[in-house]
This record gives sequence, structure tokens and C-alpha cells, in this order.
Amino acid sequence: MSTKTLPILAHERGREGASSDEREITPDEAWRREAKGTIRDLAGVEAHLTLTDSERRGVIRALKGGFPMSITPYYMSLMDRDDPECPIRRQVIPREEEAIETPGDLHDPLGEVEHEVAPDLIRRYPDRVLLLATDRCAVYCRFCTRSRMVGEGGGARSLRHLEEAFRYIEENEDIAEVIVSGGDPLVMSTSRIVELFERLGSIPHLNNIRLATRAPVTIPSRITAELAEALKKTHPAIWVMTHFNHPREITPESTRACAILADHGFPIMNQSVLLRGVNDDAETLTALFRGLVRIRVRPYYLLQMDPVRGTGHLRTPLSRGIELFTRLQGRLSGIALPKLIVDTPGGRGKVVVGPDVIVNKGDGRTTLKTFRGELVDYIDPPLGG
Repeated sequence: MSTKTLPILAHERGREGASSDEREITPDEAWRREAKGTIRDLAGVEAHLTLTDSERRGVIRALKGGFPMSITPYYMSLMDRDDPECPIRRQVIPREEEAIETPGDLHDPLGEVEHEVAPDLIRRYPDRVLLLATDRCAVYCRFCTRSRMVGEGGGARSLRHLEEAFRYIEENEDIAEVIVSGGDPLVMSTSRIVELFERLGSIPHLNNIRLATRAPVTIPSRITAELAEALKKTHPAIWVMTHFNHPREITPESTRACAILADHGFPIMNQSVLLRGVNDDAETLTALFRGLVRIRVRPYYLLQMDPVRGTGHLRTPLSRGIELFTRLQGRLSGIALPKLIVDTPGGRGKVVVGPDVIVNKGDGRTTLKTFRGELVDYIDPPLGG
């Protein structure tokens, strides 16, 4: 295994234990140092940001037992110190509005508790299952659909704990795909990740495995050649599902992380969440999706935000998503345009939504509206012989 060293990153300079002079550390040391330095208290946040009263009360509320807070120094370095509407800041700094419940809010919006078929194994679709490998993340996003359970203290699930889940997958050969999520699986040690994926790789009927992680965005130092090389050996078809929400997250560090994965043969797909005040305008989404394609990440989903309890201040009306998608369609390349998705409340599955393009239909003639607003007829071929 390579012991190549890296220069210490800019946001690490001047931190406790880091020399102001550039020195070399190993890739494994880099991400572990980053993880140990996560900001989890009010004083830590106030050392980097000028908080509003709403943010300060939100942080205090989170620390008293609400949805916890954790921010890596790297992700903190992307924030504007003095602008509370900074799109990075809005994603992870608690606000007092989290105490407000709005109509439609749900504790478990995707019905995962109802659809749990074994400990930490959720089945909402016939051919795939979701495996929750940990409750920990490097950064806790305030809109997290699993805010009910992430950071609750269980940490990484042992293989022994997950054995019932593995047996369920083995006994149900119609399962072709496992989505490994959490929390974020990549906050676990490399050895634990490899053990988990090797165990899944031993199940012959699994066609592919999805690895759901925000590490390239929030702690890109975690993505190393050593990790990619070890992971690549566990299964021939691992797809990485990551989560960029704003073009400001596309940095030299996150670009390098994605390059490591892509260069090791991992397809990378991105799921963005439409967030009020973060990316709910066409210009931001255009820059985000084009920027992702440039770093070899395929925009896969643009998700209408799940109605998680206490997140009404971050959700947009569904009509806003459709309006934005209408503006993007035809103006973005097909490889840069994701599907607009609603993951229906209660765990009944994802629905693709978008502009109404069928204006009229009947007698073998369908009138379609193009992205330019033009009406065009499509004529069906005659039926029969």
C-alpha cells in the first residue's frame, strides 16, 4: 500500500498541532486529523463565524439534545464569516426555525422504520435494499432525512450486528442491489469499510453496490488512493453516489477526491437537494451541474426536499422545482440534466416530476411542447397489418 505524503491543506494551517510551515503528512493522517478537528460546540462555531441570534439559539438548541451539529474545518472554510445567507452556512449551521413544525412535516418522511426488514436494512423496492452502516457523518446537514437517528451514538455497525441483514439479502435472490448509506459509510475506518464490502461481495446474486457518501464534499481528504484501491477489490460494480448542492463546493480538494474515485474506475453520480436560499435559482443549478460534469460526476437526481420535521425554512414549494427544471431543460446537455424527483412521503417510492409537455393527445396524434414553447405534433404509425 502506498505511503505517499500530502502537503497540509490551507485550512489546517495555524490549527492546534499544525505548523504554520507546510509539512508533509500521510493521506491517512490527513483525514483523521480533519475528523478529529470537527467543530461541535458554540465556541468553535463562533471562532469562525459571526452568528445571528437565530443561529446562536439554533446551535444552543442542537447542543441541548436536538439534532446534533458537526462541521469539518474544511467545510467550515468554505463559509462566508459574515453572511448568514451563505449557501454553505445555511446547509449546516442550526437555526432557531428548526423548532418550528410546518404542515406536512414528518419524523420519518420516507417510512424507513415501517420498511425495515432486518436491523438497519430497509426495503422499499422489489430489487434493492438500503443498508445503514453507521449513524455518523463528518458533517450533519440540517435537512437530513435521517435526522431522527444520525449522530445518536451507535456509531459504525459491526458485521455481527449486520449479520441478520446479510442473511436476509442472501435468502432473497431477487435483490440485485444494495445501497450502503448511514450516516456516511466513509467516516468509518478503511478496514471496516473493506470488511463490509467484502461481505456484500460474497453474495453472488448482487449485481452492484451503491456507496452513498458526502465525503468528497465535506471531508475530501478522506478519499485516498489507498481507500479506492482497497474498495475496488471488494466488488466489480461499485457506484459512488455523492451529494454536491452548490457550485462553491466544487473546489480543488473535492475535485481531487472525485478524480481519485473516477481514475480507479468508480462511476460517480450526484444527488442534489433543492434548498431554499441555497440553490433554488436556475443560474446556481446550471453552474453546479456543468461543474459536476467537468469533474466527471454525473448529475443524477435533483430531489425535492423531504418534509423532515423542523426544516420548513429550507424547503421550496414543489412548483418552484418544476419551474426551475423547465428553465434548465433544453439549455443543459442531457448528461448535465438530472431527473427532478419527489421521494413520496411514507416511503411509497420516488416519482419523476417535471413540466407538462403533452398538450393534447388523441386519434394517433400527440401535441408536444418543446423547451422553446413551440407546439409540435407527433403522429403515431397505423396499427395492425
